Amino acid sequence: MTQERVCVIGDGSWGTALALKLVEAGHRVTMWSAFPESFERLAKTRRNEPYLPGVELPAELHLSADPFEAADGVVAAVSVVPTQYLRATMARFEDALGGTVPIFSASKGLEMETLRRPTQILREVLGPRPLVVLTGPSHAEEVARGLPASVLSASEDAEAAELAQRLFSHARFRVYTSDDPLGAELAAAYKNVIALAAGIADGLELGDNAKAALVSRGMIEAARFGQDSGARPRTFFGLAGAGDLIATCFSQHSRNRRVGEAIGRGATLTQVLDDMQMVAEGVWTTRALFGPEREARPSDLPIAEQVHAVLFEERDPSAAVTALMERVPVGEMEGLELDAR
Repeated sequence: MTQERVCVIGDGSWGTALALKLVEAGHRVTMWSAFPESFERLAKTRRNEPYLPGVELPAELHLSADPFEAADGVVAAVSVVPTQYLRATMARFEDALGGTVPIFSASKGLEMETLRRPTQILREVLGPRPLVVLTGPSHAEEVARGLPASVLSASEDAEAAELAQRLFSHARFRVYTSDDPLGAELAAAYKNVIALAAGIADGLELGDNAKAALVSRGMIEAARFGQDSGARPRTFFGLAGAGDLIATCFSQHSRNRRVGEAIGRGATLTQVLDDMQMVAEGVWTTRALFGPEREARPSDLPIAEQVHAVLFEERDPSAAVTALMERVPVGEMEGLELDAR
């Protein structure tokens, strides 16, 4: 495989894991840090504690805090910045990244004030260029340890999707392509909301049956939301949807699931977030779904509505469960056009 130069923007757990995959695939990789203190810590210790305990950063992985140094000569940049900070962070790369350099977006969520998806933010900040959504069931803790994983590279630009596939693919990391980036991005955002609900179910000790039903209905709710937003429903039943949803709702690694579990056990959202060292995107995606832009979304979102009520309206989690169970009975796939496109 040809060695290429790639930069990874963001040094959190997922950014580090993706940088390691690119190094393992034989590429020249620079991981950029937004904060000088973070860069200095990584450069000194060659570890990313506490995000990925015990994972060594190889000598081949270059570190930088300079956008121009990180982006110099790259064939692609991987954006791994929490969605709520994406706009301000990528503005620092506006002059550093050439206008034709593809961006692979590995951020998940919706911007709280605008309901914008990560690729929409990237286009607004950096201008027109090839954009790829990189998503799927891929916990950083496992990927960084070299455990097998598969993800989706979704783009309207087939060459860009195939570039991401080629750069990342190797024996322990398989990449599939898709031409539905909207569906992939919405699935990635919505699964975090459902993971909060799954965690609440865990905290309430509702059992396996209830959790399985919740996750299944959550997948259909996400697909309906995607369809009403212009995405393909079938995307929500692949790696970006069902795959990521399963991994997130049933894993101890999932920050969103852990937040929900703590709330189900009686903690407040403020208490949980104060104790966390990393971002739980589902919290802010839930708020964004019911913000000022909500009127433009015609979907019926019963699970998300109850999650929002528990997080932001002080609804008792048990009352939220009752509200879901007592809804008017409907057909399982009501509102979905699964054969469309």
